[in-house]
Amino acid sequence: MSVLPLNLIKGTRSVAYERLENTEDIDDVEHQIEKLKTKCKDGRPLSSRDRNNLQELEGKLQVLQRRGRHLEIAERNCCTKVGSALRPFKILLGIFFILVALLFAVALFISNLDKALHSAGISSGFIVFGTNLTNPLNELLLALQPVFPLDYILITVITMYFVVTSMAGIRNMGIWFFWIRLYKIRPKKTRPQALLFLCMILLLIVLHTSYMIYSLAPQYVMYGSQKYLVQSQMPSAGPMSGNATFGTTRICDADAPEGKSVISASTL
Repeated sequence: MSVLPLNLIKGTRSVAYERLENTEDIDDVEHQIEKLKTKCKDGRPLSSRDRNNLQELEGKLQVLQRRGRHLEIAERNCCTKVGSALRPFKILLGIFFILVALLFAVALFISNLDKALHSAGISSGFIVFGTNLTNPLNELLLALQPVFPLDYILITVITMYFVVTSMAGIRNMGIWFFWIRLYKIRPKKTRPQALLFLCMILLLIVLHTSYMIYSLAPQYVMYGSQKYLVQSQMPSAGPMSGNATFGTTRICDADAPEGKSVISASTL
């Protein structure tokens, strides 16, 4: 959730700048090759150390020339030109992703604080009775639920956001086992074992998303916008004495009477 927006804001080096650096490296290597070749102009053979250095420099020169051709093709590519034109939108998108990450952090903090202060304890699974602290994401989902299918669209966006940001983090960090890096995730260079680990991690991410959404919006996931009617009797004032029945609606929670509220199937 931090790598993706920071990479969008920071951006990548332009192809023109990389070509300039590559050209400077080629000139430097060619200068070193010419310097070694001048040692044998008078017919004296090169030493074994100089011959090894010359072979390494010639191999490095071939790699740099090949990279220069690839960069030249990439510079003429339409996608590179479009990406340069969309640079301001990438910065705005990165700032938006940072705000979304802060929203999730605030929602998780409020939800966990509500469980710590107002839940029934560990024996009941930290069930919260009523909505005690205002959770912005929970309130947004409750407001969108009556208008089908806006809440489903938002849930889909949240799920895809977790998957995309997790993919960006794995691509940036690679796959580790404690402090040992096992594999790197690179375009067209990823090993098959790394792809298997990546698929397994994605499955765990999708599994974890269901619990994460419950932590982000517990009221929406448990009961949604359901309400139940509470009837009460009060003495009526007027010529005819008696009790009048009044009904008030309340939002469903764990304290609702049995049969008044239906728990979501996903929670069960």
